[in-house]
Amino acid sequence: MPRATCLTLRPAALRHNAERARAFAEGAQLFAMVKADGYGHGLGLAARSMVDHVDGFGVAVLAEAVSLRHGGIHKPIMLLQGVLDEHELSTALKLHLEPVVHSEWQVDLIERSGDGLLSVWLKVNTGMHRLGVDLDAAPAIIARLREIPGVRLAGVMTHLACADMRDDGLSNQQVSDIARLAVDHDLPFSAANSAGLVRYPDSRGSRVRPGIMLYGSSPFADRDAHSMGLIPTQRLSARLIAINTVAPGGSVGYGATWTAEKETRVGVVSIGYGDGYPRHAPNGTPVAVNGQRTRLVGRVSMDMLTVDLSGLPDARVGDEVELWGDTVHVDEVARQCGTISYELFCQVTARPRRKVDGQT
Repeated sequence: MPRATCLTLRPAALRHNAERARAFAEGAQLFAMVKADGYGHGLGLAARSMVDHVDGFGVAVLAEAVSLRHGGIHKPIMLLQGVLDEHELSTALKLHLEPVVHSEWQVDLIERSGDGLLSVWLKVNTGMHRLGVDLDAAPAIIARLREIPGVRLAGVMTHLACADMRDDGLSNQQVSDIARLAVDHDLPFSAANSAGLVRYPDSRGSRVRPGIMLYGSSPFADRDAHSMGLIPTQRLSARLIAINTVAPGGSVGYGATWTAEKETRVGVVSIGYGDGYPRHAPNGTPVAVNGQRTRLVGRVSMDMLTVDLSGLPDARVGDEVELWGDTVHVDEVARQCGTISYELFCQVTARPRRKVDGQT
């Protein structure tokens, strides 16, 4: 029996979710974020799946943009961390990328080295305090960029820090600040991530930059993906490779973190943190065996984890176990683990076999 640990990827779901984001965008350009290997779905697969449904793409670093261009993606690409040296600037020019300028030293770099037509976005810090020029410094930098031959300032942008939070006292002010700067300088603006796109219509501006919603996950802790019309884009599954009967008082796994209160059938599943399933998933984290929900018991090991089969008398060695996907949503697992679906998607290792729906 093969180990059969598998990550199933769904291009049709990516396309569907891109269209849902398009509906929320209400006419703004839709730039799909495909950084971090397409949120763990595969950079090329994510981009090819959505290319006819979006206006462009966003990546974090130059290597991701180079990969997209070499993979035949010709639509505009925003380079969110911008260029870091003269070589990267030269490559951005050759590949017709749209680098983000977030620091004054990058303006200096472009002034010294710019040679060709370059479209840039100026990132402004409106409260995230990560990347971006200060709001009061932005007018002078806008003026500098507009004076550089061959450089087109495409717009100003910011990043919303708290749009996914129920008690968000910052986003409206951030949107107001970037919108006012854009009007004062006759420029478009971009602010909306997935959460902003759904919750703050005024953040949409001329270009939206959704990420996690494209991958079938909710950006909110208090609203599920299904309510937004999103569908799962990946399914992580494995197999039962052993079934044991644990007597009352018997413990399971490293650290004896779970003890049977009654005689319990416990299944051993062929997946662990070596495959990217979170080691810190606690007892009670949902899983599904043959489409029937049950729970994790005991600590996750490198290559295996254990599940409660006491309510599943028909479960047998070889049966399929879904870790997340259709019966168990990835957001449920993330909440149990005290993390977010972004991390779960990105930490699946190369060990599980990749299967693309619609391909053999």
